[in-house]
Amino acid sequence: MNVGKTLFAQVMEYVPWKTFGRIIERHGGDSGVRTLICADVFRVMAFSQLTWRESLRDIEVCLAANQTKLFHMGLESVPARSTLSDALNQRNWRIYHALAMRLIMRARELYVKEPMDIVLDTTVYTLDSTMIDLCLSLFDWVPFRSTKAAVKMHTLLDLRGNIPAFIHISDGILFDF
Repeated sequence: MNVGKTLFAQVMEYVPWKTFGRIIERHGGDSGVRTLICADVFRVMAFSQLTWRESLRDIEVCLAANQTKLFHMGLESVPARSTLSDALNQRNWRIYHALAMRLIMRARELYVKEPMDIVLDTTVYTLDSTMIDLCLSLFDWVPFRSTKAAVKMHTLLDLRGNIPAFIHISDGILFDF
């Protein structure tokens, strides 16, 4: 018997919804939208990330299996694959970038007083780059070799809390120096 909130609802409490609403208004994210607003797209994609969904069909099936919990997740109904696909293609990426930057800023504030194993006067960062292999037929705009495509994600991590301070995505051809 469920006596509390779902795990997803508890995670979504950490999202600054008023700030997110202002970001959406600033970028005009919900203008002309009839079915799936930006906040709903975020909820669906956060749910799919937390449940390791791999495709739009997989997301749709998983949401349909949890239809009795949709209200508690903040959704009215299961979005169709085509609706979700259109929403992902048409929404301004800057909306979600601004939200991510705000969440990173909040996380850094939480760890600012956290002690580290070593005593240093300044903030310590580590730089990582990760190659992400892609299918060349779908991502022909980032060719890496003759048979595959790739992007490289460069991440600057603040060691106090392992929080990203900077993320840059480039072509896979870019060398690390």
